Amino acid sequence: MQKISTKTLAKILDYGREIVDCEIDSVVTDSRNIKPGDVFVAIKGEKFDGHDFVKEVFDKGAVLAVVDHLVEGVPEEKQIIVPDTLKAYGKIGEYNRSKFRGMVIGLTGSAGKTTTKEEIKFVLSAFGRVYATEGNHNNNIGVPATLCDMDMEADFAIIEMGMSAKGEIEELTHYVKPDVAIVTNVYPMHIEFFENFEGIAEAKAEIFKGLKKGGVAIINEDTNFADILETRAKENGAKIVKFGKNHHPDVVLKLQDEEEHNFYNAWCVLTLVKEMGLDVEKAAQKLSEFGALPGRGAKYKLHLPKGGEYLLIDDSYSGQPEAMKIAIKSLDKMPCQGRKIVVLGKMAELGSTSKARHEEIGKEVAKSNIDIVIGVCAEMQDMLAQVPETKEKYYFANKDGVDEFLLNKCLQNNDIVLIKGARYSSKMYMVAENLIAKGK
Repeated sequence: MQKISTKTLAKILDYGREIVDCEIDSVVTDSRNIKPGDVFVAIKGEKFDGHDFVKEVFDKGAVLAVVDHLVEGVPEEKQIIVPDTLKAYGKIGEYNRSKFRGMVIGLTGSAGKTTTKEEIKFVLSAFGRVYATEGNHNNNIGVPATLCDMDMEADFAIIEMGMSAKGEIEELTHYVKPDVAIVTNVYPMHIEFFENFEGIAEAKAEIFKGLKKGGVAIINEDTNFADILETRAKENGAKIVKFGKNHHPDVVLKLQDEEEHNFYNAWCVLTLVKEMGLDVEKAAQKLSEFGALPGRGAKYKLHLPKGGEYLLIDDSYSGQPEAMKIAIKSLDKMPCQGRKIVVLGKMAELGSTSKARHEEIGKEVAKSNIDIVIGVCAEMQDMLAQVPETKEKYYFANKDGVDEFLLNKCLQNNDIVLIKGARYSSKMYMVAENLIAKGK
């Protein structure tokens, strides 16, 4: 973070009362991570309230706290009182971003945005110093944290923005103020929070509202509602650059997994590189070295308890319907000496469309050459109902026992097993983690 004084911080947050005068080393929201010289922002969460830890952070050396009410037992001059500490955190991040002199790339999309962000980071590292969102810290806490922690010496910063409701990206993008804004795709993710599918496209298009004057909008021309994205980008004065089957840099791509979604990721990255005036051939060569991320399609060759090996495809991070269909199609096309097995956990945030979307997944499995289908969580019974009796089918009410069933009763030498499902509601990632731990 760019060093600032507590007085400057007070001005950023429109606080007029007298406060201590000293320099700030960093801004922290987790009381466990406080160091001497830090500012603590007390944020209220579902399971905690940062205000409960204000006294503790001063014992650890914090110089100031940002709070929404005066905390008793702490000197008033060590507190900045604001209406909303989360919005205050965003304003601090916005200020720090304003001092950054490199290029800022903002990124959003319904599926695969974290992988695309990591690919951009990986490729741009061949051209300069890169800073990027850590993991998927792309929400109203993660984005301010990313901005506050920026490497101010970096040449490029890649900031991922996510949303589950209208207006969220609009707020985040005004903090980020990207030079380039990318929308990778639009799928019916979080549909239960919107009146219709079109509303999701409008929410994604909010990223263009924060673009710096003369900024660039990079859009997937083949995605759902690409016309809405283009219209909103134009309204915000952006230079529009498209990527897709008909518009992408003319280079030879050598990808580790030559599936359609991987080509779209690559086209997005290389389109960005070209727009930046960098060497596209060099970027394509660098991209060929990129491997799938854990939980997002990473492959593991694992040992079976009684001998033999199998291939695990860990795609357990997300259970978004379109991404699930893509994963099933990818497995369907893979060469396999053994059998193909899918373990599918429930998909979340689908609202009234949930039953139909789970049935769609079952129909996708039904027309594939997948041999064994395992459904986990009650919603997946709708999926299994669409799978013919010619395939082996199993149902589990939750993740418990799925790994033991696979290892002791199901998997054979040379099998391939794909694991996918909504991360927090199906917990398929725990099944994958157990298999990896037991199979190394």
